[in-house]
Amino acid sequence: MARDANDTTPISSRRELVAWIEAGVKPAGSPLRVGTEHEKIPFYKANHAPVPYEPGGVRALIEGLRAAQGWTPIFDRDALIGLYDSEGGGAISLEPGGQFELSGAPLEDIHATRAERDAHFAALERIAAPLGIGFLDLGASPKWSRAQTPIMPKQRYGIMSAYMPKVGSLGLDMMFRTATIQVNLDFTSESDMVRKMRVGLALQPIVTALFANSPFLDGKPTGALSQRSNIWRDTDPDRTGMLPFAFEDGMGFERYVDYALDAPLYFVKRGEIYHDVAGASFHDLLAGKLPQLPGERATIADWANHLSTIFPEVRLKTYLEMRGADAGPRAHITALPALFAGLFYDGAALDGAEELIRGWSAIERQNLRDEVPFKGLEASIQGRSAREIALDMLALARAGLTRRARRDSAGADETIYLEPLEAIAQSGQTLAAQRLEAFHGRWRKSVEPAFEECAL
Repeated sequence: MARDANDTTPISSRRELVAWIEAGVKPAGSPLRVGTEHEKIPFYKANHAPVPYEPGGVRALIEGLRAAQGWTPIFDRDALIGLYDSEGGGAISLEPGGQFELSGAPLEDIHATRAERDAHFAALERIAAPLGIGFLDLGASPKWSRAQTPIMPKQRYGIMSAYMPKVGSLGLDMMFRTATIQVNLDFTSESDMVRKMRVGLALQPIVTALFANSPFLDGKPTGALSQRSNIWRDTDPDRTGMLPFAFEDGMGFERYVDYALDAPLYFVKRGEIYHDVAGASFHDLLAGKLPQLPGERATIADWANHLSTIFPEVRLKTYLEMRGADAGPRAHITALPALFAGLFYDGAALDGAEELIRGWSAIERQNLRDEVPFKGLEASIQGRSAREIALDMLALARAGLTRRARRDSAGADETIYLEPLEAIAQSGQTLAAQRLEAFHGRWRKSVEPAFEECAL
């Protein structure tokens, strides 16, 4: 999330929380858009060291982009922590360890996403090159320890850092040493949201397998193909996971609100101050009974910010976020939105995806999710491998994109963006597997070559 909300409109009822999410329903006939977020880990090319906030670090990157693009600055007290495009809707933000993120604007097709991606990297390279900064395309930092990883000056991250070790052993690794690609998608009704959430949740482990690209940590292989995904398994069970309730009767906006209300708060923002209320209840804030802030009542901003601190495999706000993919090369930045636009924005493809996951139990879905970080495309559910399911899923997405028939200036439709994933599924070899092969071969069991071969 690029910036925290600031809407101070008071709210006092569960119904208002439901209405806020419900407002995301797109009217019939309105365009369905795709927003793509991608993080990348910066490093100094000269010595492969991590990039601090300042001097000559990520603040300089933001300042350079601000001057080049004219986007509005985002401050946390006196610290410049991001930018946003008040016209287009895109934003630049910093993750806790300096991971540099573009939160893309909601766009009508993947060709526009490609143009946005290319413009972002072109602008960023002009700023980064004189600073000697490059960016990794990996889903986890391959070399630096937690202690070596810089800390960005955002108040919310200080609060989260103190709380994370109380609820899981790997939450700090999630914050400081992982990177992802995410895609945000629209829904046209409550029932449409439920269908897409269920398909998205069930297939998220398959997506993780296809995008697996984080086999290293602390300078060596971890035993996982997606260490990023494995880290999420021990981060905070109150706000992560596969949401088995989403598959139960009665699922809808209200049921998700109840889940979110039960997830503990991290902070309450008042003015420029983030008040540490980690572990407290949003129910108490809604009732004006939060012990740490007596008499304070919940606002729209509190609700929007709280929803941004819940991290299930699929997250609901006024849109749906698919959260299962490791960061990767530029082709993967367009592949993920293409995959879900093909599955979700074509009725027949969505029907086919529902059929693909039909009959999977909550236990089977969880077992698949637990296997995938280590087995990748060789994980299985009901006797079918993740690779077989991935091929079926990609065929559905390709057919959906073909029917969408959105063409670029050269006449190509959006199916061109699926090709990197189709190659992985057909060969069965993920990026993680390729990089592990390099580590044990020409890299001579060193991750240092990753800073050349895995650079964006």
